[in-house]
Amino acid sequence: MVATKRAYEPAVDADGYRVLVDRLWPRGVSKSAARIDAWEKEIAPSKELREWYGHEPAKWPEFQKRYRKELKTATASAVLEDLVHRAQRGPVTLVYASHAGEISNAAVLAKIISRRAS
Repeated sequence: MVATKRAYEPAVDADGYRVLVDRLWPRGVSKSAARIDAWEKEIAPSKELREWYGHEPAKWPEFQKRYRKELKTATASAVLEDLVHRAQRGPVTLVYASHAGEISNAAVLAKIISRRAS
């Protein structure tokens, strides 16, 4: 099972394996409160893509295409495969900072990982 959750929401045991999928650490969140098991910067959007996108809903379709292309690197593929295997064994929660979770990189990753894990 793959879920997404804002870094500002409290961590709970049911989250399972918690992985931060942003390139930057969420402002104002302590590492102990975040209870992050892994910080996978390799699968976060590049700085250029993140800045171009700016979570503008009109850019969402193009962002998904560009982001999926970025995820084809060997490093990103290896991280994704690990998360797929983890999701097959138990809950995985993709942690992100954005206010717009439904149009975030975490939403894209959740779809990819869920499809591969099933």
